[in-house]
Amino acid sequence: MIAYLNGKLVTKDPAILVIDVNGVGYNVRISLHTYSKLKESESCLIYTYLHVKEDGHTLFGFFEKEEKALFQHLISISGVGPNTAMMLLSSLSVDELERAILHENVAIIQRVKGIGAKTAQRIILELKDKIKKESFSKPSTEVPGNALRAEAFSALQTLGINKIIAEKAIDQILAKHGSALSLEELIKLVLKQT
Repeated sequence: MIAYLNGKLVTKDPAILVIDVNGVGYNVRISLHTYSKLKESESCLIYTYLHVKEDGHTLFGFFEKEEKALFQHLISISGVGPNTAMMLLSSLSVDELERAILHENVAIIQRVKGIGAKTAQRIILELKDKIKKESFSKPSTEVPGNALRAEAFSALQTLGINKIIAEKAIDQILAKHGSALSLEELIKLVLKQT
């Protein structure tokens, strides 16, 4: 119904924004990720989702389209409402949540307040195939401050290594050896492991 709002940022709190669009103030619930992206902006463009219930209408806002898409997929799962979805997106970045789902890492999802083992398993079960088809996060090569990981990932994809297998192997090797490895050493270790 309301795809986005583009206007003046009147109030910015970690959970709520007030955006003035041509004299009308919109109260928008946001994640911590969106809050951190806004910095000290005076104006903003926020992608929105209008959640309608019997007792009211709530507008949820997202700095990036990918976060909005993942939010919509999360709330389609039985037992995951908009508040739980916002808690997930505030605790984990889109990329972290996507990787946790693809690698079936129940423990990471379960660490989020209000998420039990059954809900975490249901999220993985229902979203894993959707994420394989369409990635909600930006490609791994865009992750700032992680050049070694990004270069290794790009090289491995060029060599024909599956995206999920490459990411998992890179993460495991970097966790074990740290970033002291050269690009060549990292790629060799991944190729030996896969």
